[in-house]
Amino acid sequence: MSKTNKKGTALVTGASTGIGAVYADRLARRGYDLILVARNQAKLEQLAKKLSAETGAEVRTLQADLTVDGDIAKVEKVLREDHSVSVLVNNAGTATLGPLVGADIGRLGGEIQLNIVAPTRLAHAVAPGLAARGHGAIINIASVMSQMVQPGNAVYGGTKAYLLHFSQVLEQELAGSGVRVQAVLPGATRTEIWNGSGVELHQLPAEIIMEVDEMVDAALAGFDQGESVTIPALPQAADWQRLIEAREALKPNLSRKHAATRYKSAAVAA
Repeated sequence: MSKTNKKGTALVTGASTGIGAVYADRLARRGYDLILVARNQAKLEQLAKKLSAETGAEVRTLQADLTVDGDIAKVEKVLREDHSVSVLVNNAGTATLGPLVGADIGRLGGEIQLNIVAPTRLAHAVAPGLAARGHGAIINIASVMSQMVQPGNAVYGGTKAYLLHFSQVLEQELAGSGVRVQAVLPGATRTEIWNGSGVELHQLPAEIIMEVDEMVDAALAGFDQGESVTIPALPQAADWQRLIEAREALKPNLSRKHAATRYKSAAVAA
């Protein structure tokens, strides 16, 4: 760690632009050293130089394509062996929005790899060390699309629903360890993820698009307030809590010894 930054090191994936770059900026200003992970080495180095000069943080870069197993392994190695790492921001992701029929299955496979496999493996790599050290955080960038069951959102929304579920379960498993887990569910945010996704930003109503700086600042405010799930655009936290309570109310009846009466009635009638 640098002499001025004592909070440890934050490793941020997808750090060269957009949400990842803003997280890197904010965490450096909060007193973290950084490891920036992305595919574009030139952009990583440019951002690293800027943040180091402006904040005094020690900023390292790690070029990696997280759709490639070998590159994920490089990042896993750092997370396991660098005991200064205290925060993991699983931000890298991609979006394909459109009907499943006719979609490029290779692209969808890469999306599943990047949005599901990579963050799972990286959290798996870092969690034991954080728990052993008794502090730290895993921040997973999901999406409000995880809550939207609608045409054109089968894979992207599905990957983000996975990441939300994964985060909520991991939070429970790490309870009492001193390790925080937060899932962030941004709405439409002005980043490059829309380019070539199948839906362009200019096609969306201006009133639903949040600027990336505001989104990240809200997510970090949610983290400071102790939230495990942060939805930056949601006016009333009670709305989310009602959804959680409704799901809890379902639990006792989701698995029972006998089928529900309505299904037995249908069988008799048949």
